[in-house]
Amino acid sequence: MFGPAAERRPFGEALLACQCPCWQGARLEKRQSGHNMIKAEKKRALRGRAGRMKGGRGSGRASTGQVRLWGRHAVEAALKNPERQHRKLWATPEGLESLDGELPAGFPVEHAQAVDLGRLVAKDAPHQGLVLECAPLEDVFLDEITDAEADRPIVVLDQVTDPHNVGAILRSAAAFNAAAIVTQDRHAPPEGGVLAKAASGALETVPWVRVVNLARALDELAEAGYWRIGLTGTADAVLADVMPAGPIVIVLGAEGEGMRQNIAAHCDVLAKLPIASAIESLNVSNAAAIALYAIATRG
Repeated sequence: MFGPAAERRPFGEALLACQCPCWQGARLEKRQSGHNMIKAEKKRALRGRAGRMKGGRGSGRASTGQVRLWGRHAVEAALKNPERQHRKLWATPEGLESLDGELPAGFPVEHAQAVDLGRLVAKDAPHQGLVLECAPLEDVFLDEITDAEADRPIVVLDQVTDPHNVGAILRSAAAFNAAAIVTQDRHAPPEGGVLAKAASGALETVPWVRVVNLARALDELAEAGYWRIGLTGTADAVLADVMPAGPIVIVLGAEGEGMRQNIAAHCDVLAKLPIASAIESLNVSNAAAIALYAIATRG
């Protein structure tokens, strides 16, 4: 549900009501003679909009101060998130039909062809017939998480800058009930379509705390009672052997460089995953998923 009950209409109906002034007659005709008239109206709307899409042109850049998201899971989750302020939805008929929920009356929707949507997103991005422009999420502060979610793990990322990895880690965090992810504000990807697509909706459900000083944030987490475990392949201990019963923070560094020395020094213990010697290391998002699974299933 994306709006007040009195004003909601199905996605397809909301779109056609905006595009076609004779919607009520079209609905009656649909009952009498199938889908022919509706299809004709949709085709006319598509032809009328084609070539008029503005912004992006393959860059995925949104209007100033806005965020552009694409893909069914990312867009649907953003539409359902009451914390999001939505500006506009571009969609194909198939994209609208794929959504689970209802748009509020008067929601700004522009009917478009798939090729038009391709100009609004990053090059070759799989938009699945849906592109949403909205305001970025409000900032979340660390004490908001530690005051309320001490029984759930927190993931701290040290200069992990690839949006695909951060998005995948958000998805794993949602799957294994993590309380939040924490990154440095300068050395992390921005909120955007590539990250949101990789997160598959988790960007809207997992709090993302951005801090100026990661070492100071780790100190605050220790003061709140969290045991800080830094994951690194050079550690002697194995993760399963160093997990306490209480609150846990998992700290992961960027691929290749790993955790910075100062961040490792702010961990209570360093540990590794028990991977075979034939593989030097795992992708950081895979390591995060395994670590979160281990925490979720600890005895």
